[in-house]
Amino acid sequence: MVDLSSVDGFEWDEGNQSKNWIKHQVLTAECEEVFLNLPLLLAGDPQHSQGKQRFYVLGQTNSERKLFISFTILTNKIRVISARDMSRKEQQAYAKTNPGI
Repeated sequence: MVDLSSVDGFEWDEGNQSKNWIKHQVLTAECEEVFLNLPLLLAGDPQHSQGKQRFYVLGQTNSERKLFISFTILTNKIRVISARDMSRKEQQAYAKTNPGI
């Protein structure tokens, strides 16, 4: 399980910010909103954890855009690796764990 209680903000890499916008039209602010809105579906991502432990989150922005975000935690900061709209399968998993969405 992922514990975000010790996280105190975000660390942004300019390359990832640009990539998320260019590839998926996801803004930095939208990524941050996901972590501030409930419900969240958090999980580890051992398949992609090479050197650094990676996680992913399924959540929604203030405008209810449903996003998949891959991230790591560096020195108590969330560092977004990739952000995109949830796939249909991810939306179904998110809805199952969060009835009423």
